[in-house]
Amino acid sequence: MKLNKILIAAFIGSLLFTSCKKVLDKVDQNKGNADLIFGDSTLVKQNIDYIYDQNLPKWNGNDGGALSAQATTLTDESASSSTSKYLQGTLANSDVGDIGTSTNNTGNYAKIRLINVFIRDCGAGSLPADVKNRFLAQAYFFRAFRYFSMVRVYGGVPLVLTPLSSVGDENRFADLLPRNKTSECIKQISNDLDTCIKYLPVKWPNSADWGRITSGAAAAFKGRVLLTWASPQFNPTDDKTRWQAAYDASTQAVDLLTKGGFGLFTSTALSTATGSTNPYQNMWFKEVDNPEAVMVTGYNTSQGDQTKNPNGYDGSVRPSYLGGSGGSSQPTWNFVTLYPMKDGKNPGDPTSAYTYSDQKFWKNRDPRFNATIAFNGTSWPTLGNNSYKLWTYLYYTNSANTASKTTEPSGRTTSGFYLRKATDATATATSLLYSGTDWMEIRYAEVLLNQAEAAAELSTPNTILAYANLKAIRARAQVEKGADGMYGLTPGLTGAPLVNAIMLERAIELAYEGKRFWDLQRRNQVGPVMNAISKRVGLVITLKNTGTNNDNIASTRDAASLDDLYDNNFNQISTANKSFVSLDDVYKTGIAWDQTKYSFFPIPPATITNDPNIQQNVAWGGTFDPLQ
Repeated sequence: MKLNKILIAAFIGSLLFTSCKKVLDKVDQNKGNADLIFGDSTLVKQNIDYIYDQNLPKWNGNDGGALSAQATTLTDESASSSTSKYLQGTLANSDVGDIGTSTNNTGNYAKIRLINVFIRDCGAGSLPADVKNRFLAQAYFFRAFRYFSMVRVYGGVPLVLTPLSSVGDENRFADLLPRNKTSECIKQISNDLDTCIKYLPVKWPNSADWGRITSGAAAAFKGRVLLTWASPQFNPTDDKTRWQAAYDASTQAVDLLTKGGFGLFTSTALSTATGSTNPYQNMWFKEVDNPEAVMVTGYNTSQGDQTKNPNGYDGSVRPSYLGGSGGSSQPTWNFVTLYPMKDGKNPGDPTSAYTYSDQKFWKNRDPRFNATIAFNGTSWPTLGNNSYKLWTYLYYTNSANTASKTTEPSGRTTSGFYLRKATDATATATSLLYSGTDWMEIRYAEVLLNQAEAAAELSTPNTILAYANLKAIRARAQVEKGADGMYGLTPGLTGAPLVNAIMLERAIELAYEGKRFWDLQRRNQVGPVMNAISKRVGLVITLKNTGTNNDNIASTRDAASLDDLYDNNFNQISTANKSFVSLDDVYKTGIAWDQTKYSFFPIPPATITNDPNIQQNVAWGGTFDPLQ
């Protein structure tokens, strides 16, 4: 297969920085001398750092693929104002380009080529064996990461484990590779990760190495890979040996991470970044040595520093009048209603200590609700103002109560909510768009949930561990323990009901972290969930019968009781009052995700033209079975 070939000289030239110049001055500048480079640990480190830079995912788990970039808008978490062929059921063969169809250095295979070149040359270098193996293990991790990025989209893809030659027709034809079976890809990914586990430390001893892959991170990622391989998307016959392998991988990850000092972030110290003592809310603002951060992408905002690497997440989710860009990933009413009550019981559960009503949807909810969802009247410390309250209601401007105006100073939330997760109260209007908050691609909580799910899919005795992990996660979130010590969980669940409880916990715990789509996808549940919704909806809260173009509570609302405001000043939240507005009017007949075809996506025609030995997936008119 002709896979985006990049010459070794281009690789070396793009990787080495100014500190390499003294060495290269001694050789032909037009030739990269791998012996010199890969015998110097400083230069090898610069090469592996470049691989980190190319491959670490960004906020919301965006790994550069077409699907990961829009994952949150393909689920019930949030909606987009533009149409989506996925949700419209009109996807064409050319619409999913994650496998890459052009020669550049940004596609999956281009990145894999650079990794393979590193593995080849570092392996042939003269570094001491232990040093060399640690460098190689990190490269193997990212090769596994890149292959999994494609396999979860298409099924099996061509496995290229050495740099392909880029010169001559004979080599060109030899490089036209077929797709490997999905099982072969999973095996290779697992083998690469096993190498990482063998040679990487449980924790890097120097704080300067914080964020490098550890043996525990490799095991945790293997757990994620094998959980996907065991799930219905890849495992329709429910082969229990796959669930056992997934369980074993996550159990190994828990053991290694524990040895390395990783675990749930549980500090209840008051955080200036949030104004809260809730560890679930504050975990994003502990960077070096954060026990929760199993796999992390580091950011910083150092001015005038070549390492300046800010992220724009914080600003992207804020309202425009708070210095943001209007609020991306705005939560939907559909997702807001999923959150349990403060005692862990589902809304409306007669055994709950708390009564739920749509009118006071915000009251007595799981503490993760307030840590994640910004709603009308919520206290949201922001821009240095620890007593700031967010208001999103509308008021009528005519006596007929048919025309309305937003109380928001500029712009307006389309869903009625904003996302507040991982937002920093100490950010200023000028620094908001340049956040240094790190992204945690794998959190320790996910490792516990992966282990719990695999355990629940196995024999009954494993339910004890599944419950223990769920309780630990809810306890950290400060859900009430309850007299029975179950944190609101229904006791005695096994099989599918227990798995469903774990999937709900994943939705809440990992909300807006780019995980929801992939969880639903591997469970073949995107279609059932989204098609049942038909159209995602937002919430519109209005003042009672103002009709005078006057926001008559503006001067008193901040000091007023939120209960009183919702009881006496806001209209009843109901369908009759048009409180719920469709966020998917672009889909005239509703969402129509084609689960039969979209369990695996089509190989782009340009890829097949580039390599005629590539077979298309069976659901898209080809002969390749991604289940093999």
